[in-house]
Amino acid sequence: MKKVTTRIQQIAGNVIAVLARGVGYGELAEVSTRRGKSLAQVIRIQSDHVHLQVFAGARGISTDDEVRFLGHSMRVVFSTDLLGRIFTGSGMPRDRGPVLEGETIEIAGPSVNPARRIMPRRMVQTGLPMIDVFNTLVESQKLPIFSIAGEPYNPLLAQISRQAEADVIVFGGMGLKYDDYLFFRESFEAEGALTRSVMFVHTAADPVVECLMVPDLALACAEQLAVREKKRVLVLLTDMTNFADALKEISITMEQVPSNRGYPGDLYSQLAARYEKAVDFEGAGSITILAVTTMPGDDVTHPVPDNTGYITEPQFYLRNGRIEPFGSLSRLKQLVNGGTRADHRTMMNTMIQLYANYRETKEKLSMGFAMSGWDEKLLKYGGLFEKHLMDLSVNIPLFRALDLCWEILADCFDPEETGVKPDLIAKFWPKQAR
Repeated sequence: MKKVTTRIQQIAGNVIAVLARGVGYGELAEVSTRRGKSLAQVIRIQSDHVHLQVFAGARGISTDDEVRFLGHSMRVVFSTDLLGRIFTGSGMPRDRGPVLEGETIEIAGPSVNPARRIMPRRMVQTGLPMIDVFNTLVESQKLPIFSIAGEPYNPLLAQISRQAEADVIVFGGMGLKYDDYLFFRESFEAEGALTRSVMFVHTAADPVVECLMVPDLALACAEQLAVREKKRVLVLLTDMTNFADALKEISITMEQVPSNRGYPGDLYSQLAARYEKAVDFEGAGSITILAVTTMPGDDVTHPVPDNTGYITEPQFYLRNGRIEPFGSLSRLKQLVNGGTRADHRTMMNTMIQLYANYRETKEKLSMGFAMSGWDEKLLKYGGLFEKHLMDLSVNIPLFRALDLCWEILADCFDPEETGVKPDLIAKFWPKQAR
């Protein structure tokens, strides 16, 4: 039964405080004003003092307005009609489509018991050699993309949404500029990815509390799609730093004691509660998470990337418009890349080792050292590696990418110079190069 109170004690920014009993954390309420009704959510409880964040802002609210508690936390309608739709951070249609009707599910539920999880066993092909060959993305993995402002992390996510080998894409945008929202919408629509996707988008102009709910809405839908529909779901989130900044803004409004750089003390737990939703269900589908985390000032010790690194497995670095081979790491890649093709691990190690040698040679060249014949081969190799494998516009399947690795090696080196085992050279070395 709905509970009603009219005793608003305080209005601070977009947060109101009331006196109420029997109310739960995260519970929703309706605030009735002269202009209509606004949705609010419980964000803090101190004895019978309840603080609520008003979604649309507290402007126009007075102390004699009615607050009606709804008796449940935020819910989202789940049905297969979700696919192809775009929603706000409060679950309302943003695409001017009809409001969905059907079963409602609560968001922000507990993650799967670790004892019930199964070992990751399948890769998610993305069409990007820097991921598929060198840092394979594994189903049920949680990986952040560490980047700085100005890098093409949003185009990268849009490209992955088009190319990834997944049944369903669930996209969550937090604090997006409106131009970025339009870019994602048009990209999904133009390439046909929207038909297998559902989007939850919070723009910078929307209420800050909606930013906090975007990951929960996206992950709740992903969980239902994986369990009920047995889908392989890829969740794409951008930007988790905006999510953390929303947590920070609300904690400052609540006058909570700040932690490192003003972020709340439970930042790690808040991030982990979302990332730990990644799981492979026995006999059902899976949830894989790729989430952009921007680093202010390119500082990896910033609280958001620093805490994220302890949760995830571990990260990709996006620098100079490319996925950086040094520093990027998929910790679970060894679970799957041994079963793709016999040469996968050898190519992964050999190509990166030679690229590291190329980087050293490039430094020698910049300092004016004379180049040997081996150095000239490395310079040619590095140019081909960056053009054909590191460029984010590349879209090729894994086996074609491995064949391309062999072609680059054959174009630059003799077989014995690569350090590859003779049996693999006999099987995979391009015949026209022999």
